Amino acid sequence: MSPTNVQDRRIAQLIAVPQEQRSLAWLQQSLQMAAELELATIPVYLTGYWSIKDKRQDAAHQDAAQLIHSVFMEEMIHMGLACNMLTTIGGTPQLNTLVPTYPCPLPGGVRPQLTVSLGGLSLDRIEKIYMEIEHPENTSFALFRGQTFPTIGAFYDAILQAFRHLNPPFSGDNQNTTQHVFAIKSLEDAERAINLIKVQGEGTSQSPDSGDELAHYYKFAEIYHGRTLTKVNGSYQYAGDPIPFPDVYPMGTVPEGGWPNPSSQVQKLLRTFNATYKAILDKLQSAWTGGGSTALDASRDLMRNHLHDPAVQLMQIPLPDGSGQTYGPDFILL
Repeated sequence: MSPTNVQDRRIAQLIAVPQEQRSLAWLQQSLQMAAELELATIPVYLTGYWSIKDKRQDAAHQDAAQLIHSVFMEEMIHMGLACNMLTTIGGTPQLNTLVPTYPCPLPGGVRPQLTVSLGGLSLDRIEKIYMEIEHPENTSFALFRGQTFPTIGAFYDAILQAFRHLNPPFSGDNQNTTQHVFAIKSLEDAERAINLIKVQGEGTSQSPDSGDELAHYYKFAEIYHGRTLTKVNGSYQYAGDPIPFPDVYPMGTVPEGGWPNPSSQVQKLLRTFNATYKAILDKLQSAWTGGGSTALDASRDLMRNHLHDPAVQLMQIPLPDGSGQTYGPDFILL
C-alpha cells in the first residue's frame, strides 16, 4: 500500500504503512475508522443495558447497570473526540452512512476472529463479546492467518505517532464540546484525547484504571466475575464487593438480516426504533458538518428519551420459536 493510496479501509493495512510514509490522508482515514469503531460498539452495549429490568442508580453500590452505562457513555465521548480530531485536520466524519449491520466483525478488521452481535445481557456475551472488544493491547494480539492484528489500543498508538510525525495544522473547525468532549486545537489536545480514549478503554500498562475508575475491560470483568476488582496482597483480584448478576429480559441474538417474519406489532416497534436511530445518526452527522451543538443536543435528546421504550417493549414480546427468548432492537437503518 503506497502512502498516497489509502482506499483500503483495513486497519491492519493502515498500520502496516511505515511511520514516515503516513500522510495527512492516512491520518484522516484512520480517524474516520476510529469514529466508526467507537460507534459500532454502542448498539452492542445498549442492548445489554436495556435488557436489565431494574436500572435504578444507587450511588452507594456499583452494579452491572451502572458499569455498562458508564462504558457506552464513554464510547460516545471517544467517538466525539475522534470526530473532533478528524475535523480539525480538514476531514469530514461519515457517521450515518458507514454503519454496520449486526452480526458483523468490528469495522476495519480489528480482532478479525470476533463477531459482534446484538442480544440481551448474559455472562456468555460479557465474556465472548464485551471483554473481547475491550481486550487490553498489552495482554493480547490476535493471530489470524499468520498475521498479527492490532487491538483498538494499538491502532490509537499508530494515530498518535502519526500526529506527532506530521504535526498537521489544527484549524479548530467544526468542533463540538460537551462536559467531557473537548476541542482539538493543538498537538497537545490530540495527545490528551488519545490518552483519555486508551486509558478509559484499557487502563495503563501498569494498572487496570486511570486513578479514577476502571477501564472498560475490567468493568465488564467485574460483572462477569460477580465481584469488584481490588488489590489483595499487592495483586489485583476479583475479590471485592459482590456485583449480583441482574434480572434481565431474555432477548435473543438478532440473526443476520434481522428478525424473520415479525408480527405487525413487532414490525411497528422496529420501524419506530430504527427511524429514531437513523434520526440520531443524521443529527450526529450534522453536528460535525455545520450543525454544531444544536444538532448534537438533538441527537442526545433522541437517544435519551426515544430509544429506550420501544427497545424494552420489544424485549417483552416472546419469539415464536418456543425458545423462551424475546425480540429486541435490530439497529437496521431504514
